[in-house]
Amino acid sequence: MLLLQCRNIKKDFGIHEVLKSINLDLEAGERVGLVGKNGAGKTTLANIIYGAVQPDQGEVIWHSRNIRIGYLRQSVYYTSELLHDLYQEHDSSDISEFLHIAGELGADKVHKWDTDRFSGLSGGEKTKLALAHIWSSKPDLLILDEPTNHLDLQGVQRLIDELESYSGTILVISHDRFFLDNAVDCIWEIDNGVLQEYRGNYTFYRTEKKKRYESQLHAYEAQEKYREKLEAEIRQLKDWSARAHRESTKKGAKSGNKMGTKEYFRVKAKKMDKRVKSTVKRLERLKHEGVRRPEEEPKVSFEFYQSEARGKRVLEASNIKKSYGNRLLFDESSFYIQRGDRMGVFGANGCGKTTLVRIILGRESAEGSLFVSPSINIGYMSQDVSDLENDKKALELFDMPDRKEQGKIRTMLANLGISEILLNKPLKSLSMGERTKLKLAALLVREYDMLILDEPTNHLDLYAREQLEDALEAYEGTMLLITHDRYMLERLCDKLLVFEDNVIKRYEYGLGEYLAGKDHKARVQPAKGGLTPEEERMLLENRISDVLSRLSQAEPDTPEYIALDMKFRELIAMRNKV
Repeated sequence: MLLLQCRNIKKDFGIHEVLKSINLDLEAGERVGLVGKNGAGKTTLANIIYGAVQPDQGEVIWHSRNIRIGYLRQSVYYTSELLHDLYQEHDSSDISEFLHIAGELGADKVHKWDTDRFSGLSGGEKTKLALAHIWSSKPDLLILDEPTNHLDLQGVQRLIDELESYSGTILVISHDRFFLDNAVDCIWEIDNGVLQEYRGNYTFYRTEKKKRYESQLHAYEAQEKYREKLEAEIRQLKDWSARAHRESTKKGAKSGNKMGTKEYFRVKAKKMDKRVKSTVKRLERLKHEGVRRPEEEPKVSFEFYQSEARGKRVLEASNIKKSYGNRLLFDESSFYIQRGDRMGVFGANGCGKTTLVRIILGRESAEGSLFVSPSINIGYMSQDVSDLENDKKALELFDMPDRKEQGKIRTMLANLGISEILLNKPLKSLSMGERTKLKLAALLVREYDMLILDEPTNHLDLYAREQLEDALEAYEGTMLLITHDRYMLERLCDKLLVFEDNVIKRYEYGLGEYLAGKDHKARVQPAKGGLTPEEERMLLENRISDVLSRLSQAEPDTPEYIALDMKFRELIAMRNKV
C-alpha cells in the first residue's frame, strides 16, 4: 500500500539549490536508506517529509490519514533539557515501557538514574533515550537521521535487531555501511538535487551504481562516435552543396541534358541543402535529448606517507591498569605492537579505548609498565574536531615556510575537496566534514612511522570513507585504529586489541574471525543439546556480516564475487530456518 509520494520537490537555501526535482513513492512497510554526499539534502528531504520544512515547489502527498511519525534527529539536537521534557511526556502508565525499551537498546543504567539523570549523557545514551521515546509512541513511520552515530558495534547490532522486529515503515539516513546492509532493502541516493532508487541493500547499491555508470558511459561513448560521424557528414554535404551552387551559376554547356548543366546543379544543390538541414536537425536532437556523460563519484585524494623503517618493537605494555576513582577501566593488561601491525581496537563505549590512546601518547598516566619506542614518529587524529581553534583559518593549521610548500598544501586541500574559498574562512564556519578533512590533511603532509586514528570517519560521507580506506590499506606503516565503522575495521585490521572484562587482550586475527570464533572465551557455552536457536542465529548473523563485508570489496562477476554471493544466499537460507 502506498504511504506517501513526493512530486517535484524543490528547495533552495539562498543561492544554493539543494533539491532540484525530487520524485519518490514510499510504500507502507518499506525499509529505505537515504544516502548522498555531505550537503546533498538528505536531512532537508527528511524535514520536508516530516513537515518541519516547507518545499519551495512541489508537494508531499499522503495516502493514509493520521500517520504517526517518529523522527530521530542527529544526537546534537538532544540537549539534556529536551530529553528531560521528552521523559516528562510519559505518564505513569507507560513510563515502564519507555524504560524497558531504553534498556533493550542498551541504556542499562536508565533504571538507576535519579532526577538529574539527563545531565552528562554521552552521545550514544542520548540516541538510545530519544529512540526509546520514539518507539514507545508506536509510530507508523520511523525517520532516523544518523542513528548509529556514537553507538558502539554492540549498540548498532541492538538497533538492527529492534528494527527487524518493527513492522512499520523506515526511512533512515546513515553513513554506516554495515547498518545499511542489514537494516534496509532499498537505497535512495540524492545526487545533484535528484533522487535515484536502487532496490537492494547498500552492497547491492554500490554494485548496481557501478553497472549503471558503466552502461551509461558506454552509451555516451557510442553516441559521441555517432555525433562525430554526423558532424563529418554535415561538413561533407555542405562542401557538396557549395560546389553544386557554384556549378549552377556557371554558363550552361551544350549537352543532351534537357535541363541543361546549370539547372542540373541547381536541383542538386537544393537536394544537398535539404540533406544538410535534415542532418543538422538530427544532430541538434542528439545534443538535447541524447545520453549525457555520467558524472564520476566525488574523489577525495588521501595518501599517507611512511617514514623509513626503524626498530621492530613499537610498543609493549606489561600489567597496566587505569581507573578513575572507584571506576576501573582495565587492569592486568599486557600486550605489544610491532612495526607493521595493523591493529584494531574493539570494545564497548566507555571501556577506555580513547583513554588507552592518551596513555600511549603520554597525555595520561597508568599503573604498570608501558614502553613506547622513542625512535618512532606517531601521527595522531582525535575523534573530536572541537579541539581545533575556531577562530583560526584553514591555512593557519599548516606550517608553510615558503611559497612552494604553500602551493603543495593548497593542491592537497583541493584534492581533499576543500575549495579555495574555504581556505581563508574561520574554522567555526566550516562543516564538521570539512574540519575532519583538515585534521586528516595535517597527517598527510608529514611522514609517520605509526598512525593512531580515533574515529577518523566521523562526519565523512560514504564516498570519503571508502577512499580513506583505500589510502589506509596502501599505508605500510604501523596503525592503531579505533572506529565504530565495522566494515573499515574488518577491511584494514588483521589484529585486535580487545577490551574484555576490564582486561586488554591481543588477538592475532581480525574482527570477523573474532566475532565468529567458536572458541572465543566470551561466548556462552552451549548446553549438551548443542546451540540454542538464539545462539545459532547470532552465529549465522556474524557469518553473514563477515561475508557481506568481503562481498562489498569484491569485483562484480569475478569468481570470488560469485562464490561469496552463493555463500551469502546459503547463510540467509540457513538463518531463515532457525
